Amino acid sequence: MTPLGEKLAARIRANGPITVADYMAACLGDPEHGYYLVREPFGRGGDFVTAPEVSQMFGELIGAWTVAVWEAMGAPAAFVLAELGPGRGTLMSDLMRTARLRPAFVEAAQVHLVETSPRLRAIQAETLAAVGIAPTWHEHIDDLPAGPLIVVANEFFDALPIRQFVRTATGWAERMIGLDETGALAFGLRPASPPPGFGSDVAEGQIVETAPAATAVMATLAGRIAAGGGAGLFIDYGYPGPAVGDTFQAVRRHQYDDPLAAPGEADLTAHVDFGTLGETARSVGARTRPLLSQGAFLARLGLSERATSLARGKDATTGEALERAVERLASPTGMGEIFKVLAVSAPGLALAVFDADDPEKA
Repeated sequence: MTPLGEKLAARIRANGPITVADYMAACLGDPEHGYYLVREPFGRGGDFVTAPEVSQMFGELIGAWTVAVWEAMGAPAAFVLAELGPGRGTLMSDLMRTARLRPAFVEAAQVHLVETSPRLRAIQAETLAAVGIAPTWHEHIDDLPAGPLIVVANEFFDALPIRQFVRTATGWAERMIGLDETGALAFGLRPASPPPGFGSDVAEGQIVETAPAATAVMATLAGRIAAGGGAGLFIDYGYPGPAVGDTFQAVRRHQYDDPLAAPGEADLTAHVDFGTLGETARSVGARTRPLLSQGAFLARLGLSERATSLARGKDATTGEALERAVERLASPTGMGEIFKVLAVSAPGLALAVFDADDPEKA
């Protein structure tokens, strides 16, 4: 058992089984052994590769989109440009490099990063210093300063803790994590009230997931955007509405793993319920757009054209690498379909890509 596994087992022996949400929070954020605090998750030498690490084109295109949104907002002289869970700072670095084509944008942008890991903050500082950016870091969403806000989050919501519920023959139960007869971590059930939005129509044995932490984050961000102006771009793997099924998963060394096998040494995630996030944003007064696949979003921003531009004058090896990057980012066999893009804005703000065909509907 890993050091964090031993710590969790002692906690369970002392206080009883814990929820899946408590387990996720500990595995990813424990001060001594939490995955994001002590390990290097990103890149080929880590456990997974995110879209910004696949190619600079991803962050560059989001940079172009962000500049267009700022212009649609009336080009405010000062605004908050925030990223949630910025990894190694790659996306923000590529975004700001592209934004330098509009010096007034760079001058107006106050870059803020929501990051809890001191180790990752140090890496982000080094990455962004290379493009002349000195960001401000925050532990919590609520700490972001007042003012118009443009917020970007790539693979952020999938790592927020979820709860799991099971429809049993005698009613609903919450899936818990306790210890089996050998002392190993194991799943079990505890009687529970029906999860919000689900009832007797769910078949016996089915698992449903709720994400109260994600809902709370979206309510805070969308409420700010609705009241103070701005927009949010949220990219993650997930599904368009409430659904049944177990999406709780672990990734270790680029392979799927048992979520209970190596606490603190594997990335834990769950698919994002974009339908609930959208409903939450609308409930606090923000405007949402129909969900796009990542492939469709990047295509509308000109991914193929950008790849062609970068390949011009380069050798065949570079051109082939760019083609592979386009395929991975946008094709159905890569990230193109499973990853979705949710856009949120203040009422009345037209968003590039999403409102291009009919901006009056913004």
